[in-house]
Amino acid sequence: MNQPDRTNHNHHSRHSIPALETLGDFTTTWRVVPISGLAIVIGVVSAYVAVALLRLIGFFTNLFFYGRIRTNLISPAGHHLGYWVILVPVIGGLIVGLMARFGSERIRGHGIPEAIEAILLHGAKVEPKVAILKPVSAAIAIGSGGPFGAEGPIIMTGGAFGSLIAQFFHLTSAERKTLLVAGAAAGMSATFAAPFAAVLLAVELLLFEWKPRSFIPVVFASITAEAARIQLLGPGPLFPVPMHSMDFSPTVLLGCVLAGLLAGGLSAALTGLVYGVEDAFGHIKKIHWMWWPAMGALVVGIGGLIYPRALGVGYDVIGQLLQGDATKQMILGVLLVKSLMWGISLGSGTSGGVLAPLLMMGGALGALESLFLPNQGAGFWQLISMGAILGGTMRSPLTGVIFSLELTNDYHSLLPLLIACVCAHACTVLTLKRSILTEKISRRGHHLTREYAVDPLEALAVEDVMRTNITALPAETTMSELERALNLNQAGRGQRLYPVIDTANQVLGVVTRGDLQEFRRELGNGRGENVPLSDILKSEPLVAHPDERLRVVVNRMAASSVTRFPVVERGPENRLLGMISLQDLLKARELSLDQELTRERVLRLRLPPTLRKSR
Repeated sequence: MNQPDRTNHNHHSRHSIPALETLGDFTTTWRVVPISGLAIVIGVVSAYVAVALLRLIGFFTNLFFYGRIRTNLISPAGHHLGYWVILVPVIGGLIVGLMARFGSERIRGHGIPEAIEAILLHGAKVEPKVAILKPVSAAIAIGSGGPFGAEGPIIMTGGAFGSLIAQFFHLTSAERKTLLVAGAAAGMSATFAAPFAAVLLAVELLLFEWKPRSFIPVVFASITAEAARIQLLGPGPLFPVPMHSMDFSPTVLLGCVLAGLLAGGLSAALTGLVYGVEDAFGHIKKIHWMWWPAMGALVVGIGGLIYPRALGVGYDVIGQLLQGDATKQMILGVLLVKSLMWGISLGSGTSGGVLAPLLMMGGALGALESLFLPNQGAGFWQLISMGAILGGTMRSPLTGVIFSLELTNDYHSLLPLLIACVCAHACTVLTLKRSILTEKISRRGHHLTREYAVDPLEALAVEDVMRTNITALPAETTMSELERALNLNQAGRGQRLYPVIDTANQVLGVVTRGDLQEFRRELGNGRGENVPLSDILKSEPLVAHPDERLRVVVNRMAASSVTRFPVVERGPENRLLGMISLQDLLKARELSLDQELTRERVLRLRLPPTLRKSR
């Protein structure tokens, strides 16, 4: 064989070089145990944080609309402020704008995009002041009539506390991310009594991986928060409904397809509304963004005057929709007034969540659909459309299914929910490039993909892509012999690393093309003619083994800043087999691309000879 190339592995690594890994389904280590212990603590803390935020929303609602000091959650719709109600959201928006300007701009927005940004761009580090300002600003925005949900701010706040706790320990960025997401999932679990949906939300929206190292701690945090919620707020479900029949006719299932498509269309319209308003505010150059939440809140005040039940979180409205008691006034009030209030105020940059408003708008859409779709019992189409609009707007169909089931305990509706959520998801995936959550991140100059697939670097081994036609140098060769035998300008062209081997083909070390050029200059000065290559090797080289996954080799390259390794047999012989370089690793990507783009007909329909003759 001509033979591989290798550099002097005297390089100082920026990171410790990973040890050879034993192949298995997962790469999780025992580190998951202490991380899970911290996640359990974070689950308890996040449950108390969620309860505190709900109490804070109740406090500001009572203060702004009823002038009293109480913390119970109450609808603003029963106020007696008359036309003065228009000013209440404006005051709240003004306070939020001031908090964002002089506190932290990160309190603006839904909450979930900010959590994603902290995970992907900031090493899962959240500033302590954000953990305080985000829930307070959200409570003020919602308590002053903002048509938002508490879940986005709770997810961000729970994640912030998870991140803060993690920052007190000696952890990697990946471990901090896990604990941030654990706090976010725990906050949602405690708020909605939906531990399963909280885990799915974490997987579909926040973790950006499907690994036991993160999944296990997040599950522990979610179920711990649910256990704490039972003691603090009582068990779920939040919106109990009568169990619907499982006797689904083909007409009902086709109705679920239609409900999913209509929910997908509404999802696209709502996403367009929010970011259209945000673009409109972005063109207002003469007014500082600090004032924008107050301007958007003016629309909230006017909408609250027209339809008071559109103010605030609206859990009572969601419950009424699911009971099948929706009036035409409620349907129009939610689909028109609530949608406009929510889209305009959220686009203005205030603080608030998206889940509860989406549930309400989905319920109103379902109430409208129940007027012409087959009757399956009170609240059935409302439930189906709620799940569908969540799956479509957030691009998280499984979360939409399970969240709807846990909110209502109507597990008989699993199949219709799955149909509707997937149809809504398909609709928005094909019509919108990004979801309402990722669009905000994109507008800040960052792109992310939410597709999960097996990495081809994980599927292929070194022996699948290594080169065997390489140049290797015998260890006993002297420099003068090397000069006569090897023309550095022609032989081994393209090879930058040369393994040095003994008579048994065992790798002793490596030299680079640059090393050989330097030796050649030494020869030109009449020095080192009889020095063998074995005397110049400085250290044992970094190597790859034929059965290693390409991902392991990539990690070793990144850790050592060396991009070429000899490939040797495992064991004491260290026998040279070939060479692998960064360029060879691209073969795995080429194979993956070929599988994506090459179309072929594998099977062909062939007629029997008798039939071919008759034709």
